[in-house]
Amino acid sequence: MLNLDTHILLHAVAGTLRPGERRLLTARRWSMSAIVLWEIAKLAQIGRIAIDLQDPEVVRVLGRVHVWPITRDIADASTRLDVRGDPADELIAATSLVHNVPLVTRDAVLLRSKRLPFAR
Repeated sequence: MLNLDTHILLHAVAGTLRPGERRLLTARRWSMSAIVLWEIAKLAQIGRIAIDLQDPEVVRVLGRVHVWPITRDIADASTRLDVRGDPADELIAATSLVHNVPLVTRDAVLLRSKRLPFAR
């Protein structure tokens, strides 16, 4: 299983993944932190993306992705990361750390972490 950050999930839905990302995502089941759903809704609300969370195709695709809840352990782990970034990204990263699920991201800040499990 892989933990996808918001932008990787959006690239996957849009069909704009890089070849290496496509290979990774083709081979394994997808998961995401619950905060990703909120980020998608907010990005749509402010006009940065054109996606409707009520669209039947979007509902179908997202319905196949495992959603990790934001738990006390994840909230705590997000404050103990070895990198600091956007709070939502920290929750996404902490989800990978707590569940030991490799993270798929392009985020330069998160990629500097020495503790996070990254998909290779």
